[in-house]
Amino acid sequence: MQHALTRSQPLCPVADLPPGTTRKFIFTHEGIRREGFAANVRGHLVAYENACRHIPMPLDDDSDFFTTDGNFFICRTHGAIYEPLNGRCIHGPCGGQSLKALRVVEVDGELWVVLPPEPEEPAPLRELG
Repeated sequence: MQHALTRSQPLCPVADLPPGTTRKFIFTHEGIRREGFAANVRGHLVAYENACRHIPMPLDDDSDFFTTDGNFFICRTHGAIYEPLNGRCIHGPCGGQSLKALRVVEVDGELWVVLPPEPEEPAPLRELG
């Protein structure tokens, strides 16, 4: 599934992510190792970078991203509340900001995460003369 212009990685079989569950994963962007998470929100598959928009710390406490009622994501450190389908902070110190979304696709029953594109490397300099 890896193409020249698209970076992606397999996550898990879709059947392993039933509604109300999450799955963490590691990816690299701009040379930095980052953590992300995918979630099944009432049958809708979403993925985000696992970093609160207030201070970039992981949202979860031992892979627990949902509020107790299962309706929202919550930052266990700051108490920020996020809409799970669009990642927008609706309560807390980062109100109005959104989690950094990652695209997810299902291919033959497998869940893949489409990673952000890497910045293009500058062309090497050539000597003139």
